[in-house]
Amino acid sequence: MSERFIGRFFRGDKPSTAGPLHTNVPLDDLDAMVAMAIPAGEAAAGDKYSDAPGNEREDITIRVELHKYLLDRINLGLLDTMERSELHDELKPLVREFIKLRNFPLNARELEDLISDTTDEMLGLGPLEPLLKDDTIADILVNSFRQVYIERFGQLELTDIRFKDEEHLGRIINKIVSAVGRRVDESSPLVDARLADGSRVNVAIRPVAVDG
Repeated sequence: MSERFIGRFFRGDKPSTAGPLHTNVPLDDLDAMVAMAIPAGEAAAGDKYSDAPGNEREDITIRVELHKYLLDRINLGLLDTMERSELHDELKPLVREFIKLRNFPLNARELEDLISDTTDEMLGLGPLEPLLKDDTIADILVNSFRQVYIERFGQLELTDIRFKDEEHLGRIINKIVSAVGRRVDESSPLVDARLADGSRVNVAIRPVAVDG
């Protein structure tokens, strides 16, 4: 797979289910096309990023899709070395491209909000962040980097959430447990902890967990 570099991240030639990447469109023109979808400041019925409660689930779905899109195009090893403003600038063309390909109608303010939120999420718990914002989810179960379930209203649901690989999942796990002064590795593969907000975290990795 060839790679086209944008700053320190890259786009791959992996086919997209939404169509080919429009790499022949200048980024400035692409930004203008996205911003023109809804005039700035105009409230549109059914806005995907409005604060209306009925749109929250749709908002989460879009964010999950965006995270999956970005995982195929960024170098995760650089995230911990970047300042927030720097990461924001690197993500901007990728988020704009995602919005253009999916034909989501966002005005300029909504687009900037999405880029800022995505920056915070990538610096936080990555693919798990949209799930944490959904108050209807009672439990998140990560079986492997490619399989994540949630419990909602007493029912288990398989999600579209995935991590890039085991290393990416391990990075997120360590972010979670280090926040409470714990660590997890092969010599200490089990962690049972409670976070500051009262959430309980249970971690089991290799060699205890066969699938990783």
